[in-house]
Amino acid sequence: MQVGPISINGGSLILIAGPCVIEDKAQTLKLATSIRDIAQRCKMPFIFKASYDKANRTSVNSFRGPGLDEGLRVLANVKSEIGAPILTDVHEPSQVNAVAKIADVLQIPAFLCRQTDLLTTAARTGRVVNIKKGQFMSPHDMRYAVEKVASEGNSKVLVTERGTSFGYHNLVVDMRTFPILRTLGHPVIFDVTHSLQQPGGGNGVTSGQAEFIETLASAGVAAGVDGLFLEVHEEPTRAKSDAQNTLSLDHLEPLLVRLSRIAAAVQPRKTDQVSQSL
Repeated sequence: MQVGPISINGGSLILIAGPCVIEDKAQTLKLATSIRDIAQRCKMPFIFKASYDKANRTSVNSFRGPGLDEGLRVLANVKSEIGAPILTDVHEPSQVNAVAKIADVLQIPAFLCRQTDLLTTAARTGRVVNIKKGQFMSPHDMRYAVEKVASEGNSKVLVTERGTSFGYHNLVVDMRTFPILRTLGHPVIFDVTHSLQQPGGGNGVTSGQAEFIETLASAGVAAGVDGLFLEVHEEPTRAKSDAQNTLSLDHLEPLLVRLSRIAAAVQPRKTDQVSQSL
């Protein structure tokens, strides 16, 4: 699967990273440039992510982003300046064609992963479609979401795990999810930072547990994921969305170095398993 200049082939671990939401043009470009440079030093293919609108914030008073038109202008500028592919969310079928002119990957939010019209409209653009597994879904049931995209003749699908609801204000990642999702025949991404959300747990905002980012990311890479999705911010405490489960920019490079070493150790085992099955 080709995403701009990046080939996703089960070899190199890919990085999808950026702020939860676009805060302003200058900050977004500066952060995107810093993440790109770190990814290049770590020899990790990089896709920049940011949302132009966070349509599912806990409170009506929460910051949502600049909106579709201004958000796409910011993402187009980032894409032109740093030369990396772009991923962003789409929430309604009416947004899809405009977003597809800029974004290389159209992301279906977890809460919307069963929305047939949204999936099929995204599929018809021919862009890569990243489907996040709903917090309420079994990994086995993601095959139906993938089939909706495939029904439009688009086989360019990523499937992303982002935790499962378990009790109040908590998400749990079951490591069995990754090999189950792999049987769908598409690259598997692990959204580490969203898996550490505590939805609605902060008195009208989502809280989180960023202290476990390294633990979950390491376990996911050891389980054989193809890529990692990380929310990154230069000052997480000042982030306008997901502040408590966002990775600090200064922690990104040492984390990627660690994960690259784990991936290198795991890759021969993944290859051996494939060879044996053939």
